[in-house]
Amino acid sequence: MYEGTVRALSPPLPSLETFPSLRDWQRKALVTYLRRRSEDFMAVATPGAGKTTFALRIAAELLADRTVEAVTVVCPTEHLKAQWAAAAGRVGIQLDHRFRNSEIHSSADFHGAVLTYAQVGMAPAVHRRRTMTRRTLVILDEIHHAGDSRSWGDGVKAAFEPAVRRLMLTGTPFRSDENPIPFVQYERGEDGLQRSRADSVYGYADALRDRVVRPVLFMAYSGETRWRTNAGDELAARLGEPMTKDLIAQAWRTALDHRGDWMPQVLRAADARLTKLREHGMTDAGGLIIASDQQTARAYAKLIGEISGEQATVVLSDDEGASGRIASFAASQQRWLVAVRMVSEGVDIPRLAVGVYATSASTPLYFAQAIGRFVRARREGETATVFLPSVPHLLGLASEMEAQRDHILGAKKEKDGLDDDLLERAQREESAEGELEKQFEALGATAELDQVIYDGTSFGMGARTGTAEEADYLGLPGLLTPDEVSLLLTKRQQEQMAAQQRLDKQKAADQVPAQREAPPPPMTAGERRNSLRRQLNTLVAAHHHRTNLPHGKIHAELRRLCGGPPSAQATIEQLEERIATIQTL
Repeated sequence: MYEGTVRALSPPLPSLETFPSLRDWQRKALVTYLRRRSEDFMAVATPGAGKTTFALRIAAELLADRTVEAVTVVCPTEHLKAQWAAAAGRVGIQLDHRFRNSEIHSSADFHGAVLTYAQVGMAPAVHRRRTMTRRTLVILDEIHHAGDSRSWGDGVKAAFEPAVRRLMLTGTPFRSDENPIPFVQYERGEDGLQRSRADSVYGYADALRDRVVRPVLFMAYSGETRWRTNAGDELAARLGEPMTKDLIAQAWRTALDHRGDWMPQVLRAADARLTKLREHGMTDAGGLIIASDQQTARAYAKLIGEISGEQATVVLSDDEGASGRIASFAASQQRWLVAVRMVSEGVDIPRLAVGVYATSASTPLYFAQAIGRFVRARREGETATVFLPSVPHLLGLASEMEAQRDHILGAKKEKDGLDDDLLERAQREESAEGELEKQFEALGATAELDQVIYDGTSFGMGARTGTAEEADYLGLPGLLTPDEVSLLLTKRQQEQMAAQQRLDKQKAADQVPAQREAPPPPMTAGERRNSLRRQLNTLVAAHHHRTNLPHGKIHAELRRLCGGPPSAQATIEQLEERIATIQTL
């Protein structure tokens, strides 16, 4: 099978004795791998858990015992090629990240090469020949990308079928389509659907428990939005209120328009949060704004520069200069990085602690990878904060951060969220900007903090003014353990309820006798939902103290019993049902 004479490797083999110590999940996965010695192995681990270190230890083991003679790593982007080569070099594995398809072999100075999926898709025969020349371990990083296109999947399969070993890595083993992922095993369940099977799984909930990742607070901002349709009609809607998908998309795009007031207000809040973190233990904390396209990225960079008083780093595309700018930002004390998609996956900037999700991309895959940029823990107590529009689909994804998903084949896709086609119609690249402006014109938007989401729990606003409530949440200490975050948020929710009750009593006392007989003015739907969320959270906290169950598990059980989405999205009726149910538990 292996052609020609195998050339001796010039670089020395990596030393297992000097290899960095492994985390518990990495050791367990390593033992499982070495015990099975199977041709294919898939490891699922949450972003920030250390998939790269685990894979390099596997490579070191197989090189040391001569199971393989070469290592090939395949990853999504050019920047990640350099990142992989640098990480491998630190443990004694030399990988050529500048290898080109025009070359026949890697230089004898290297143990192997790092490629992109696009590179393999363009010349699978070249890489098949390389794989057949020497016994090869292939590490497929973020393997779900092998299903991005038919040519990529076919290319990966053709190029690496001859490999002695294949190690698949992913933090998100699911896709929004049904393209089978090469070398991934699927098992048919009782429902007849095929689900991807992983050999090792280490989810966000596990990593949070082990203090491997940071707890993430989501600050969801609503506000009034106004826009004009192509027919000349002026429409207005409150972001986060129930409406059709088309109206949600238009309100969302209006909020993200840099010319309105929504983005500047949210960016000011995000910059204030970043300052708070820097003042309380995370002195080098950095922020990332994720934009939908190049034009808005430049506009956001100008806005955050004016707000913070410091120029932001802008990364517009996956080119050679982008890698240098990302590396420079990672090593600096600079406050803000603005990027379009490319920093959403795999890029390691551990000091990122504040994010602004200002993009229309809404698939679970993209959202999880984007949030993964902020969860990498460095020391005990670090937290992350992500600001996002109060859009039902995003609120659901934020509430289900800890959910473990599989890639499912043959499933009928539920259209309960905004699909990318709808949003791309509302916010596209510059090439379609002229057509967009004919269909839609943003007139203005204002922002206000709607709710804070943590561990599946939605903490709504209380009786005080929105500005005061916002300041409370933006002023949360920067160094908190996950339990301390839950306790502090619950305490603030209880204080809000007490303040609301005092305010209601004061209003009743100030009324004249004739007015007291009149019914109080009805709450708006938003006020009613916030009041019910606070009541539900208080009952969940009380149940937690009785049973010691995590808040997230209690909310999940209520959803199982009552049905419906997470509390951040739940209707008034669903919240009332959960309140009645928890009182019987």
